[in-house]
Amino acid sequence: MKSINCFIPYANAEQAKSTLTALKANKLVNKIFLLATGDAKDAPEGYEVIKIKTLTATSTMKSIAEHADADFVLLFTKYVTLKFGPYAIDRFVKLACDSQSGMLYADHYNVSDDKVEKAPVIDYQQGSLRDDFDFGSVLFFCAECFKKAAAAMKADYEFAGLYDIRLKLSQFAALTHINEYLYSDVELDTRKSGEKLFDYVDPKNRGRQIEMEQAVTEHLKEVGGYLAPKFTKIEFNKGNFDYEATVIIPVRNRIRVIRDAIKSVLNQKTDFKFNLMVVDNFSTDGTRDAIDEFKDDPRLIHIIADYYDMGVGGYWNLAANHEKAGKFIIQLDSDDVYADENTLSTMVNAFYEQNCAMVVGTYMMTDINLHMIAPGIIDHKEWTPENGRNNALRINGLGAPRAFYTPVLREVKVPNTSYGEDYALGLNISRNYQIGRVYKPVYLVRRWDDNSDADVDIVKMNTNNTYKDRIRTWELQARIAMNNK
Repeated sequence: MKSINCFIPYANAEQAKSTLTALKANKLVNKIFLLATGDAKDAPEGYEVIKIKTLTATSTMKSIAEHADADFVLLFTKYVTLKFGPYAIDRFVKLACDSQSGMLYADHYNVSDDKVEKAPVIDYQQGSLRDDFDFGSVLFFCAECFKKAAAAMKADYEFAGLYDIRLKLSQFAALTHINEYLYSDVELDTRKSGEKLFDYVDPKNRGRQIEMEQAVTEHLKEVGGYLAPKFTKIEFNKGNFDYEATVIIPVRNRIRVIRDAIKSVLNQKTDFKFNLMVVDNFSTDGTRDAIDEFKDDPRLIHIIADYYDMGVGGYWNLAANHEKAGKFIIQLDSDDVYADENTLSTMVNAFYEQNCAMVVGTYMMTDINLHMIAPGIIDHKEWTPENGRNNALRINGLGAPRAFYTPVLREVKVPNTSYGEDYALGLNISRNYQIGRVYKPVYLVRRWDDNSDADVDIVKMNTNNTYKDRIRTWELQARIAMNNK
């Protein structure tokens, strides 16, 4: 019979009581260890207490490896009650033996406010490098694999230890998703999906982000996907452009906000020629009429693009290859506006100053009335010219507004999707070219109920995350191949 060591976060006896009682009754459980940041004087008898700094620290992972003396390690990562389904632990053991995986994780149920909801997770793949990849709260390890991964850990992290050991483990063993609902726990973060998007750029999380970047950079070096800070230089002399810059606004049914977006472009003050292409996709709510209110301005080009087989990326390609496209193409979503009349000049100047094929600006979050809301200014200062393109494989986006040198954009092309197309494009461009940054707020991003990512259900969110992980997988594979040459 295989045996399990369980490692359970411990805050107090009441918090852990139900979880410990259920685990102790299972015949497969050999020992239960309590992971405590405090003195744990109230810990019940019969359990060994391991004093830890944080649950995610490198020292915690190494302590678990030192204490593990069973076939498997079960690590619970929440300070709440854990409840397994009937014979669920047996199922973990059987599939661990059958698959010979280094780690298994499963679909589960989230309990919150007297509701029980399904919480399916997604398959792990080579590009699943996000530190916020959702495994659920139960991680089931082959003990030998856990020990091997812990022994390979080089840095001493406070926040990135759990992330680091997962990356180390993935280098030699499979991380297997069990598509079965095996347990339930309490969901602690009940915010809408749109409210969680920007946690990784919150200044209070900066120390954590630095550690995560260090861990993923080390991983990329070990798997051959790291790119040294050497970039292809751009002369900015390709093509024959009548306009220095073109703003592209893809739009569908945004009657409430499209006029504001258009005005913020046409009010730009520059010392160069620019135009605006509004690419309209099947609008039926009066958006087209609103766009035509500006038809007397020769700078506005209204493109009707009613193609059922085109996503946002396809419309970008359509506009980028238009005969009146400018040397540089700058993004503006139909919900949003430029911060002031100098945004275009600021973005275009950055190309020449930083010799880059893509520029990413800084934006401020606002409500529908353009009043600042939390988290405020999103500057993506985690980006560095030397390591930004490596760290980009860990984070979920590069920021806004995004601008491109048109010849490179035409060469690389945008994936014909309506989610993640900008991220895929940025990763691809960064493979060879520098991406420039503007840290002055030049863009106002409206957060309102009609945003596409304001509140996404779990199925849609999983679809989105799977695609972005796939993008990372393709990019990582391409970088490994490039380095091998």
